[in-house]
Amino acid sequence: MTNLTNPTPGQLTDVHDMVVVHRAFRRELALAPRLVREVAPGDVARAAVIAKHIRLALTGLHLHHTGEDLLLWPKLLDRAAPSADLIHRMEEQHHRVEDVVERLPDALDRWEAEARQATGAELAATIEELREALVEHLDDEELHILPLAARHLTPTEWAALGQHGTSEMDKADLPILFGMVLEDATPQERVMMLGSLPIPLQLLLRTVGAWQYRRYVRRVRGG
Repeated sequence: MTNLTNPTPGQLTDVHDMVVVHRAFRRELALAPRLVREVAPGDVARAAVIAKHIRLALTGLHLHHTGEDLLLWPKLLDRAAPSADLIHRMEEQHHRVEDVVERLPDALDRWEAEARQATGAELAATIEELREALVEHLDDEELHILPLAARHLTPTEWAALGQHGTSEMDKADLPILFGMVLEDATPQERVMMLGSLPIPLQLLLRTVGAWQYRRYVRRVRGG
């Protein structure tokens, strides 16, 4: 019978999918300030495209962190008690990231409405602040938390993290959010990320979804 509370002794759960997800956040938050600064003053149509993209990336980040708050930290606190200080530090980093994220909707709204250079500069600087706080957290998480998760969570429990995010996404956003995650994935990583999904959804993302994401990227990044 499968052990649902602890992995088999000596067997590690594969947690590499989180590294792939983190890669997408690193890339999009690095690109976003440049995209904002490149919008010509007064070009509200272009500002609307970029603002919508940033909001979508923030939605993905929110779903990612909510899943960790609900399904990862409590299990690690219960099963990896000697590392409780580390886990609490991760939670504090989440709060720092959230503090910056909470300032972004107002900045996005003001910039999108008029595409003024001053508000664009403010928005770009806030996104850079978010990226700095988030990258610190992601680095720590990959170095310290993922090895703990591999030892203390079962494959079923780990898979629930990804399933939570997918189930909470607006279905219209699925091709774009998955496209972001898969953009820099290796062929092996693509197989891993898609393999956990229902076969009809896999087929959708490999075909129509892939086309939708290519078109989306051209619209957002130009070219």
